[in-house]
Amino acid sequence: MPLRARQRRHPVLAGLVTLTAVAAVLSAAPSASAADTWNEAGSDRADPLTESQGLASVEVPAGSANRYTGIGTIPVGLSSRGWNHVGDPDASYDGYYVEPYQRDSGTTKMFRVQAPGGGWSEYVHTLGPGEALNNSWAAVAPGGQWMLSGEYGTMTRLLVFPTPGVNPGTSPAANLPQASTVNLDHPVRDVQGCDFVTATRLLCSSDDPAGTLFGVTKPLLQVDLSAEPNGSADVSGHVTALRQLPLRSSCSGTFEAEGIDYDRRTGTLRVIVVSPGFCVLTDSKTYKFTRG
Repeated sequence: MPLRARQRRHPVLAGLVTLTAVAAVLSAAPSASAADTWNEAGSDRADPLTESQGLASVEVPAGSANRYTGIGTIPVGLSSRGWNHVGDPDASYDGYYVEPYQRDSGTTKMFRVQAPGGGWSEYVHTLGPGEALNNSWAAVAPGGQWMLSGEYGTMTRLLVFPTPGVNPGTSPAANLPQASTVNLDHPVRDVQGCDFVTATRLLCSSDDPAGTLFGVTKPLLQVDLSAEPNGSADVSGHVTALRQLPLRSSCSGTFEAEGIDYDRRTGTLRVIVVSPGFCVLTDSKTYKFTRG
């Protein structure tokens, strides 16, 4: 992710030059029984300043444009207060739009919410014991009342929160509490975004640079939940690696898998992949996929 606090920073945007080869062995990925197949169906250029972190399709109001996040979309008022990284956003089915924010230090993370009417609110969460500072993504469950979020690094869980602004138990004036946990049956690494496909199925983009967990770097992951998240009890999640995300550029080096979005109206899956080196400026892409 180009400018992710406490995570690898892109060589051009953050001033680091790190050109390493990416190894990918697709045939070594675990079999995907009862899993979807997603086939590449085109791409668009991803602007490195405004489309390099995440993306979301918004259903309400009707005709709303797709939303994107990047270092250039962070309001000055937020960055001046230390909220210098925005992750992969999501929108509820009734039009509430949620952006996850983090800063370089402290004991809180923040979710910025825009209501369908246009007004913005901020919901701050105080970290629990052992919780990472990273606030990489948000994924609102189809029912709207509950939202998943994730931490960076190698993790065996996803976090469940009441959806800020939607769940009546939330308030900008109160701490946004973690309600429950999704316990994964397989570790995941550097998940940059997840989105619900059904009430119990998620697709996630992983920026895993090593490939040791699933036999492939930068995998598209599927997480099947044992039940819909409801905030009152933990659920389990079965993880399957579906494929490697596209890694194509005029430059050689390390790609970065970023945010993900599933548009249920069209059945289109979109994932941002940022190119290595100076090609971050020229051929970073938002790839489109359709179910096979």
